[in-house]
Amino acid sequence: MFTSYEFIVFISVCFVLYYLIPKRMQPYMLLIASYLIYFSINAYYPVYLLATTLTVYLTGNLIWQMKRKQTEHLKEHRAEMSREERRQYKKNYERKMRGVLVLCLLINLGILAVTKYTNFFIQNVNAWFHFFGSSREWIFRDMLVPLGISFYTFQSIGYLLDVYWGRGEAQTNILKFALFTSFFPQLGQGPISRYHDLSRTLYKFHRWDWKNIRFGLERMLWGYFKKLVIADRISAAVSLLTGEPEYYTGGFVFVGMIFYAIELYADFTGGIDITIGIAQVFGITITENFERPFFSKNIAEYWRRWHITMGTWFRDYVFYPLSISRPFKRMTTFMKKHFGMSAAKRSSVYVATITVWITTGIWHGANWRYVVWGLCNGVIILISEELSPLYKRFHNRFPKLGKTWGYRAFQIARTFLLMCCLRIFDRYGSCRQALKAFVHMFTEFDISALTKQEFLELGMTVADYGIIFAGILLIFTVSMIGRRQSVREWLSEKPYLLKYIAFVSLFFATILLGTYGIGYEDSAFIYNQF
Repeated sequence: MFTSYEFIVFISVCFVLYYLIPKRMQPYMLLIASYLIYFSINAYYPVYLLATTLTVYLTGNLIWQMKRKQTEHLKEHRAEMSREERRQYKKNYERKMRGVLVLCLLINLGILAVTKYTNFFIQNVNAWFHFFGSSREWIFRDMLVPLGISFYTFQSIGYLLDVYWGRGEAQTNILKFALFTSFFPQLGQGPISRYHDLSRTLYKFHRWDWKNIRFGLERMLWGYFKKLVIADRISAAVSLLTGEPEYYTGGFVFVGMIFYAIELYADFTGGIDITIGIAQVFGITITENFERPFFSKNIAEYWRRWHITMGTWFRDYVFYPLSISRPFKRMTTFMKKHFGMSAAKRSSVYVATITVWITTGIWHGANWRYVVWGLCNGVIILISEELSPLYKRFHNRFPKLGKTWGYRAFQIARTFLLMCCLRIFDRYGSCRQALKAFVHMFTEFDISALTKQEFLELGMTVADYGIIFAGILLIFTVSMIGRRQSVREWLSEKPYLLKYIAFVSLFFATILLGTYGIGYEDSAFIYNQF
């Protein structure tokens, strides 16, 4: 969507109109723009989006009104009611609110499940039929999966749970709430915004601020550079390496996973850069979704830096509620009674962690390879946590080692390679192909097979490799500068000529080196499918 010519023209018109119309109309113009874009992709998409918007809006306001009514009643009749009567009154209201909440969750998660996972369910039912020797088969359905349904569904559910838990008030203006669920820059691939964060600037009236607009345009340009110059350029090689697993084995699997890591990072962060940049031009602040993930020293740290809003969503709305739920408390009590305190403490954390990661895998796609990918992440994180006392003793024995540049580089490289191995399940077509590719990477590794000629037959020329290398070097440099302060702030402090040269150079690099032209079809961002 972002890389199509039509979108660029459309967004340019929106920028101009946004600052020409009356300020009080700005949020409503964004709402119209969001639905126009969504409608232009598919005429039926807005129906699903409206269903989520209306059900969550009505449920949120109903719960909020019930909370207010409960509070007012207790305050008004406090002297007349006994402590037990007040407790029973609260319990009855909680039951009603919980029922309304569960109904809304079932509707919206049901829409998500039916559209995204129906054929996955049918596929597994057919597999069971075949396993037991039956020739019966259910017919696959031609399901319409709306763009970004996982993102806007989770974002809306987060808002609803916050209202239910009393973390914030319900939005009474349905048009404003509709803008929250449909704000077009983040509709396709996130981030998953929290209402209390996004609403701070989403509904405000914004005046022309050249610095803010310039920063937004720079962020957009940086995103387009990563997407068009790096991600789309290397994607041809990735598709070839992973699309023919019987031919490209051994060392090619390793190369393919390195290439895919580069493609995915440039593609996803590039899309988020464009999203944040577009919002900033409109004066709206969107939560950052990445914090230099490839500088992580372990997987747990990696997931605190990669797709941050997804990780925090699962932590706040799945992990914590599960950990303190009644079934988990009963499990902890059982484990304490039969296996001791240590097992009791671990049991709830382990089960909640594995549940979160399996759910994360399913969220990414309707395929068992995503479930296995999520499960592997969870298991490795838990193993790492169990080994933490051993790591601590090791570092106490060698206190200077952990402070050396070489050891930190080893930790970063280890984490990067481990994540590349896990991404095999993400990129190959099935669990079987992914496991075979992983095994072949070690059993059939032949360095001599990785010749110059073979690399030039992957759909990229020597010039392409040079451009990708230069692009990676530029991303690394920007990341290093960004560790201390915002790169755009850093650049804004430099002389005007240097700022001008940097911006113009990046612009022409994107225009001249981007993978588009005659016959070009804008490729979807990878995370659009999730």
